Amino acid sequence: MTSDASLTTLPPLSPAERAHAERVSEHIRGFIAAQGGVVGFDAYMRLALYAPGLGYYSAGTTKFGGAGDFVTAPEISSLFSRCVARQASEVLEEIGGGDILELGAGTGTLAADVLTELDALGQLPERYCILEVSADLAERQRARIAALPPALARRVEWLDRWPARPMRGVVLANEVLDAMPVARFVLRGAPGAQRVRALGVAAAGSGFQGRETDAPPELEQAVRAILTALPEDLADGYTSEVCLAFQPWIASLAAQLEQGVALLIDYGLPREHLYHPQRDTGTLRCHFRHRAHDDPFINVGLQDITAWVDFTRVAEAADSAGLEMLGFVTQAAFLIGAGIESLLTTGMQGADLRRQAQLAGEARRLMLPGEMGEVFKVIALGRGYDAPLAGFSTQKLSL
Repeated sequence: MTSDASLTTLPPLSPAERAHAERVSEHIRGFIAAQGGVVGFDAYMRLALYAPGLGYYSAGTTKFGGAGDFVTAPEISSLFSRCVARQASEVLEEIGGGDILELGAGTGTLAADVLTELDALGQLPERYCILEVSADLAERQRARIAALPPALARRVEWLDRWPARPMRGVVLANEVLDAMPVARFVLRGAPGAQRVRALGVAAAGSGFQGRETDAPPELEQAVRAILTALPEDLADGYTSEVCLAFQPWIASLAAQLEQGVALLIDYGLPREHLYHPQRDTGTLRCHFRHRAHDDPFINVGLQDITAWVDFTRVAEAADSAGLEMLGFVTQAAFLIGAGIESLLTTGMQGADLRRQAQLAGEARRLMLPGEMGEVFKVIALGRGYDAPLAGFSTQKLSL
């Protein structure tokens, strides 16, 4: 992801883009009116991203890569996907085979590269299922998978809902959690006597504005639990986000995993660090053509809206759903444990100087602290799996 940008530096919209943004805005304004004039930020975010045929992930704009709004690790380098494949191979070998289920597969690059590497390792899954809610992205994934050898492409199936039967194998979710709708809140009053207020959304002319309201019970309870767990008080006016969707989503994931491991990869922090007193405006960010900013009420339906992941909340949801946390590490530590150094060395051998420089640059973007190496984390959740995981062998972060 890129650094913050002034709104004045964002690229202008084309007439077609402006028209689409207005259609999305009109749809959301209608929803807000039907709900009495104010909705929670999570409801607004859900429509801006996922409204059928209109939302950012549902419409046909280019989202990933150089022509899109951001670049994910699989697009940066196949080194990332090959390391994920090596970890998946270890799990499949340990449990005697099974399937892979990828949630939100983006362009299909991760799926294609994982299958290619698993083929080289002699550890192909019985099926590679992709659960994709975006019809547009599913079509792009089909085109990417169609370029694979037929024997690999035939293993891929697309789903639009959770599988009908529990599976054995590996679940993959790369940059899925950060795009789940979040509720926003603000604390009012001195520590010890603070009120939790919701930051909702109301229509304002042809656009939208934030509106402070009473916090619904679920948000109040979630924020109170956060405050109780923190080592320091948070000041009056402290603003942040909480993803209430993690609990039901992890419960659904747990219901699908009969035996195996789920690998969730995203940017975020343990709760104590995420809700630090100095992080008093939250982590909500919007991404538009490789520029990051903090206004979710512009370019509606044309920009991504994300928030950093509270991995403590993910672990708590997993525990409630009967899953075991098997490891939690930085992306750099995961890649090292999964063998990126040997892959890089092998790739360098016999390569010309340009290719060597390219591989080194890709590895730096994936691993350096100032790039993705420490901001991104990997958490492993499992059921019926007791063997060590190579990707989690070099580090053990606490939650």
